[in-house]
Order: sequence, then C-alpha cells, then structure tokens
Amino acid sequence: MSKADNIFIAMCTDILENGISSEGEVVRAKWDDGRPANTVKKFAAINRYDLSEEFPILTLRPTNLVAAIDELLWIWQKKSNNIKDLNSDIWNSWADEDGSIGKAYGYQLSVKHQYREGEFDQVDRVLYDLRHNPYSRRIMVNMYNHSDLHEMNLYPCAYSLTLNVTGRKLNAVLNQRSQDILVANNWNVCQYAILVHMLAQVSNLEVGELVHVIADAHIYDRHIPLITELIQRAPFPAPKLLINKDRKDFYDFKVGDFVLEGYQSGLQIKNIPVAI
Repeated sequence: MSKADNIFIAMCTDILENGISSEGEVVRAKWDDGRPANTVKKFAAINRYDLSEEFPILTLRPTNLVAAIDELLWIWQKKSNNIKDLNSDIWNSWADEDGSIGKAYGYQLSVKHQYREGEFDQVDRVLYDLRHNPYSRRIMVNMYNHSDLHEMNLYPCAYSLTLNVTGRKLNAVLNQRSQDILVANNWNVCQYAILVHMLAQVSNLEVGELVHVIADAHIYDRHIPLITELIQRAPFPAPKLLINKDRKDFYDFKVGDFVLEGYQSGLQIKNIPVAI
C-alpha cells in the first residue's frame, strides 16, 4: 500500500470529521452557476513524505505526472509566466490576451538579486548554495513578493520552499497558503517531490523528506461526495520513480526524463467541478 495514499486518506478524514464549514461566511470563490463555493477546512495540515522510501503519487486515482512536471519546469526551469510556454490549459483562465499571468510564479524566480558572491536569480542561488555551501540554513525561495501582488493575476498558492541538507540527504519544506485538496493536493506533492529529486541529483546528494505545510487545507462542498468515495477505495503499492541519471545540469531535465515503473491506480474522477 502506498504511504502517500494513507497520508491523503488520513488528511481528508480529518478535514471531513473535524473541519470547519464556511457556510454563512463571505467567500470569494464561486461555482459556474454563481453560487458561493463553500468549503470544509482545517488549519495547518502538515504531511511528511520520505522520498527515499517511495515516490508519493496517489494510487487511489491517477495523477497526471507528465502535466505536473511540465508545469513545474515551466515555473522553475523556464521561469516563465506565459502560458504559451506551457503544454496544458490549466492556467488559461488566469492569463491575459497575451498569455501572461502577471508577475507571478516563474516571473518571481527569474528576478536577479545581488549577493556577496554576485548576481543570482532565486533558482540559481539555490543551485549555487547546494554545490558550494550545502549545510547552509539559508537555502530557500519565496514567490510571495508583496510589492508585486497587485500585478499578479493569481496570488501564489505554493509560495515558498526551504531546503535543508542533513548528512547527505536533501530535505524540503513546501509552504502553501491555500489548497483545493481534491484538485491540487497530490499534483503539488508530486511536483515538489520531482523538484527535490532534480536538485539532489545535480548536487550529488540523496533525497530525504518533503514536508508539506498547508495553511488552509479545504474540501469544497461539491467535492465532499467525491472525496468520500475516493478515500474508501483500496490503494495499490507505490510505483518506482526512474530518472535519467545522465542529467547533471538542472536546466537539462526534460519531462521524459521521469518515468514511473509499475504505476497502478483506481479510476479517474471525471467532471470535477472547479471553483473560480
């Protein structure tokens, strides 16, 4: 049985049984019929994934790893904020007529900052520190730039990553201000698990833990029956992640360099309503 499935089931069960409903509150999100998209939420869900033991992809239902990695590379490798550089439609509703999502995500990672050692953007600074000062307690990125929020079409959800090397293992803490558990949870977990694998490989390190902190972990009201059915399914064993070991440069990785061996999953949930 996949440990990622166990973590997901426990989190969803806790939200459903002990969460707080937004009924009666003023909520921003709406359904496509105009009705308020209410949620049941828990504050500060914290999940730990040992990447040295398994790749944390759900088997209760399939996660589209190819599309998830493509978005990850769009943000972290291409450092783009334009959907024309992305091979999916997931950001279309947030883009302007030119394809830009504003000064969000990849844009923030592309901005150069001055350090004692010279100018780096946030990604290149991480790569530099992991090679030259891996035991630093200052290796992190932050995409929540208050001075640019007014020019972002969507405030960053997963907004900061803190990296920490213990022994030879690279660990990471992913901070997320808000998450739609059904739509986005395992998508983000898989993305940042892949990122830790990438950074570890090019830094001659081993993967350790990914700790995911979600400040507002919520299940939308119209998702409750879907989640209830999903967490009653029988999980499969975790698949094995195969990575192209020839990649030594972070910017050389391609989507096809990551393959899951033995990935089994339950049926996909179709026509999931998405709040906007």
